[in-house]
Amino acid sequence: MTLTAPADAPPARSGRTRARPPVRPLRILLNAFLVVVGLGWLLPLGLAVYASLRPYEETARLGYFSLPENLTLDYYAQAWSQAEMPHYYLNTLIIVIPGVLITLFLASFTAFAIARLRIPGRKALLIVFTAGNLLPPQVLITPLYTVYTLIPLPAWLSDSQALYDSYLGLILVHVAFQFGFCVFVMANFMRTIPEEISESALVDGAGVWKRYWRLTLPLCRPVLGALGTLEFTFMYNDFLWALVLMSSGDKLPVTSALNNLRGQFFTDYNLLAAGSVLVALPTLIVFQLLHKQFVAGLTLGATKG
Repeated sequence: MTLTAPADAPPARSGRTRARPPVRPLRILLNAFLVVVGLGWLLPLGLAVYASLRPYEETARLGYFSLPENLTLDYYAQAWSQAEMPHYYLNTLIIVIPGVLITLFLASFTAFAIARLRIPGRKALLIVFTAGNLLPPQVLITPLYTVYTLIPLPAWLSDSQALYDSYLGLILVHVAFQFGFCVFVMANFMRTIPEEISESALVDGAGVWKRYWRLTLPLCRPVLGALGTLEFTFMYNDFLWALVLMSSGDKLPVTSALNNLRGQFFTDYNLLAAGSVLVALPTLIVFQLLHKQFVAGLTLGATKG
């Protein structure tokens, strides 16, 4: 005997179809909040780009939020030449590239020692590096300035005859303040790497340096890319330490080049906006080139401390 379903019964669902999850109000609020925050971050950048493409006379007459009558790239060419951008870009590269490389090298080797070597007090050492990030750098301005003026440098290393007003002094400051953060991130990342890999290399007779350089460091490319992007951004955008620890105007980084676009009695803010876009452009390029490594480095190792 066969059973038939009643005529008003709903049709049977296939086993492969799934019910759509209900829309949660909290998720909608969270997405709306993220959209508002994202627009809040992008609005000043978009306004700066928009202002840099308009003549100042038009902006003064119609306002910043009016429709444009003329769009031009003249301000970018003027800012490039008037602010001497190539010279200050070179100054920034002299400071940032060695600073990033030295920081990543020292931090990765220290993190390897904390995560892989059985040294006494390694957890306390990691706590010290982490706690160092909680100290505001502004509280060290006066003592650091005094120490820098007292430490001499040989003439072949710097023409300032002191650590003050030298590229080396600025590089050391960046390395010192970014070192603890990099050690904390890389130590947690290295703990996610199976210890059997390092133990097998140790059985084969590999020393500490070979296990670090040939084995562990190639596996840390994602976190190195993420930290490299962050550290480049931090050091590139620095203005405080360059202003405090340098006195020669021709040695300052590119962030200080915008002062060359300010007049004594009048400042063309559209020209200043064009210079700001040129200053911010390298960080955007670096992030675009390393964004995959940046995302991978932040997600891997996030679940194991």
